[in-house]
Amino acid sequence: MTTVEEDVRVPHRSRLALLGAGVMGETVLSGLVRAGWDPSDLVATDRRPERAAELEAAYGITMTSNLDAVAGAETVVLVVKPQDMRGLLAEIAPALAAGALVVSLAAGVDTGTLEAGLPAGQPVVRVMANTPAQVDEGMAAIAAGSAATGEHLERVRDILSATGRVAVVPEHYLDAVTAISGSGPAYLFFVVEAMIEAGVHLGLPRDVSTELVVQTMLGSAKLLRESGEHPTVLRERVTSPGGTTAAALRELEDHKVRAAFLSAMEAARDRSRALAAAAREQQVTP
Repeated sequence: MTTVEEDVRVPHRSRLALLGAGVMGETVLSGLVRAGWDPSDLVATDRRPERAAELEAAYGITMTSNLDAVAGAETVVLVVKPQDMRGLLAEIAPALAAGALVVSLAAGVDTGTLEAGLPAGQPVVRVMANTPAQVDEGMAAIAAGSAATGEHLERVRDILSATGRVAVVPEHYLDAVTAISGSGPAYLFFVVEAMIEAGVHLGLPRDVSTELVVQTMLGSAKLLRESGEHPTVLRERVTSPGGTTAAALRELEDHKVRAAFLSAMEAARDRSRALAAAAREQQVTP
């Protein structure tokens, strides 16, 4: 069963270690601070000393080494590239507290691969997040590993709800989730780019075209969310018979835009599966 979390929850106040404070790592970190977490409960790592100093100054947290970060942490959040995961798991496995929850935001690394690099019985939750989390409008899907419990999932929801909405799904959905919401912002930005360029082509100044397109996208998403109407109903309300919108939509159908989106998302799903297979292969290769 899939559920989406909207309610504001009380954060889990135990020590949380975040390994990999890049863009998404900082997004999670800053969201927790804004949500009321005490910076003394948070510790993070980054390979670059200048980056570590920047984050310490910005959030009042402790930046340290990976081993020192996970020592005593009840929750360990991994925000690293998939190709770096094997080495990181080997490094931190001996220092993890028994029962510490490991949360991975690495694309294409499944829970089986994570568990294979950790002590037996270590609870793992896998996350697919997206970049709108940077403005607290993210969409994250989470899936439990074999040793993760409902309490572990609730803890991850507490963490990620600081930056948007959270859905709990079976892990076999995550390749499709990656194709829809994980990569989804890029599709929308692509459409926005095309619409802005069209406006310029039609004679509008670029700044005017940009404002028109961005606000139209934002307003349409808000209308879709708040009205509760099916997108087909909303589209038909804009589309007068024989009108301008009907003419435009006919061109999109003639160019098979709907089919192209389906093909694009199938390609993203297949790539997600391939990345997961490569991660598993790396895990078993000495």
